[in-house]
Amino acid sequence: MNNVRAVVLTRYGGPDAITISSVAAPVAEAGQVLVRVHAAGVNGLDWKVREGYVRDAFPLELPTVLGIELAGVVEEVGPGVTRLRKGDRVMGAPGALGAYAEMVAVNAANLATMPDSMSFVQAAALPVAAVAAWQSLNFAGPIRAGQRILIQGAAGGLGGFAVQYAHQAGAEVFATALSSDVDYVRSLGADHVIAYDQQQFETLVSGVDLVLDYVGGDVLARSWSVLSADGAVVSTASPDILTSAPAGRRGLWFVNTPDAARLQQIADDVTHGRLQSKVSAVVRFEELPTAIERNRTQPQVGKTVADFFL
Repeated sequence: MNNVRAVVLTRYGGPDAITISSVAAPVAEAGQVLVRVHAAGVNGLDWKVREGYVRDAFPLELPTVLGIELAGVVEEVGPGVTRLRKGDRVMGAPGALGAYAEMVAVNAANLATMPDSMSFVQAAALPVAAVAAWQSLNFAGPIRAGQRILIQGAAGGLGGFAVQYAHQAGAEVFATALSSDVDYVRSLGADHVIAYDQQQFETLVSGVDLVLDYVGGDVLARSWSVLSADGAVVSTASPDILTSAPAGRRGLWFVNTPDAARLQQIADDVTHGRLQSKVSAVVRFEELPTAIERNRTQPQVGKTVADFFL
């Protein structure tokens, strides 16, 4: 069996817990296709998995291949797959780890086809951030016009899409970002942008119906005070929110699930200019371990994507 390169987590820990290794090429089983990966998006979950912060929520058998979103070309079609064919350009979230490999077996149901005009790098930036932003925004209940929504970490991949969705729904959008990113977040449709390196959001905002916590830690702890009486915090960053929520407060832990139909619509919206998708950095496959660590240590604007053919 042929081998492929992959970004492998050998143990929980820091940057040196990840290696570029040779692993056995996968086989497309029933309902799956084999994808030759051209690009893959970098996400905050990568380093959280690496450090073991979410090991209770996502138990793993190590070593394992990291990566949760990809774009590429179908190389083989497994039994029972009729919607996709060899040669199709596809994008998606596998629904598990494993996207940081040159070849990946993916359930065909999790994949959308790429618009002809979309590059692999552009496509790899969408499956997790764009879909998770939509799902998390509606996780506590469908959003409505006039709601007051606070988006923590609004300049990142998740936050940038959430700002746009909330604005398009007619919500009053509050957002936090670095002072250097205020204009960018405002351009996405935020009504009020708070520079968190200069101001404390809890002194400026109150009566919020929904907080989207894409940051965690102290930001989550400070978010409870801005909620309205029946408001909710939805967090992608704090698995312990269900047990740490103050009495009388509603906190929800969100984990995104693949949604190929939603992803297909999002890709169409991006190609026709109805949604902005910002790729702020493109790295080589060999640079993925460094890019994962940079995601942990530096505030992100938009997405970092690895181009496997650079």
